[in-house]
Amino acid sequence: MKSLNLRNALISFCMLFAAAPLLAQASTASPATSAASAPSLTDQGYKIGADDIVEIDVLGQSDFKSRVRVKTDGTVPLPFLGNVAVAGETPITLAQRVSKMLRDKGIYENPVVNVELVSYASRYVIVLGEFGSPGLVPVDREYRVSEIVARVGGLRASGAPYVIVTRANHEEMKLPFDKLASGSAADDPYVAPGDKLFVPIADKFFIYGAINSPGEFVLSDNMSLRKALARAGGVSPSGSEKRVKIFKNGVEEKKVDLERIVQPGDVIVVGERLF
Repeated sequence: MKSLNLRNALISFCMLFAAAPLLAQASTASPATSAASAPSLTDQGYKIGADDIVEIDVLGQSDFKSRVRVKTDGTVPLPFLGNVAVAGETPITLAQRVSKMLRDKGIYENPVVNVELVSYASRYVIVLGEFGSPGLVPVDREYRVSEIVARVGGLRASGAPYVIVTRANHEEMKLPFDKLASGSAADDPYVAPGDKLFVPIADKFFIYGAINSPGEFVLSDNMSLRKALARAGGVSPSGSEKRVKIFKNGVEEKKVDLERIVQPGDVIVVGERLF
């Protein structure tokens, strides 16, 4: 019986010994998979430009570590190398080039260079107005307007239903929000560094009286009075479309046409039927 137990123990030990490399491989594969599934801006190829702040260091070499701002001429000063042109490089390609320069000069035999972007300043779009999180958005690749809108949390409820894009050459586009989501590629153009995206506070109109949902509403482009009444839930059973009044700056309009285009600030009052 003792010999049988000893034999079983030896078999179990051999099986564990054989499986050890596989277990080690599995344990090291998981972090790599996790890292690959969440690439950073650095990995995606952001091109370095003037006023960006970069940190460049060599693994295990404390005398080579620099956190510097890229000069207007596209260079940065580095230990042992002087001014090095970095504009137009990605962090990955810059790390490879600095490593080669250090090897070629005989400074380090096989340097492992790491480049990190500390601050993005050269390639960004400016997002202003009624967005979820307005500010500067780095653009490390080609982005469509809808992608930038998604990155900043979409539009606030108080925002107008369109995005105004102003190019660096002052060209301006007004893009309806619904077409950004469901339109063609032409309805959702690419942004370029330096573009400004702006969503103003929405224009509003007001409806009171014999209407199913009175209150304040966001004004859509070319919204007719008929559509405005429908937006407010329609005329109530006691109301009449023939008894609709419009007030502009406190002054009542003389004649009301249901096809009239509603203007910002219009106050619409639906009167009740006479009988």
